[in-house]
Amino acid sequence: MVSTFQSSTTITLPISQVYSFLADLNNHAQLMPDNVTDWQSTQTEATFTIKNMAKLALSLTSKTEDSEILIASTTPSPFEVIMRWTLSPLDGQTLVNLNLDAQLTTMMKMLASTALQKLVDYQTDTLKTLLT
Repeated sequence: MVSTFQSSTTITLPISQVYSFLADLNNHAQLMPDNVTDWQSTQTEATFTIKNMAKLALSLTSKTEDSEILIASTTPSPFEVIMRWTLSPLDGQTLVNLNLDAQLTTMMKMLASTALQKLVDYQTDTLKTLLT
């Protein structure tokens, strides 16, 4: 069953600058909370460990200039993850939405839902702090 976790923010920069930052997975290390360790990345791939949970590998699977960035899990992990960053212009600013879709069993949903919502909230909050 797919569970979706969503968070939004508005950034006072042009959409092209926000897109450039998010389109490079090397920058995503700055968006991760303290419980993420062993981060290794290129522009299109990243691997990391979530303390006491799992090791994950992500890959940038598609991007649409100044509009959308799609990142998906690439190796077997406790659950499949797809992160969709969407960008929209808003009065000279950029509206940023992050949707994280996770393929969770009922048990995993009970265990991971709070942590996954905190993760997407943390990432959008941190993005706003970094880019303003």
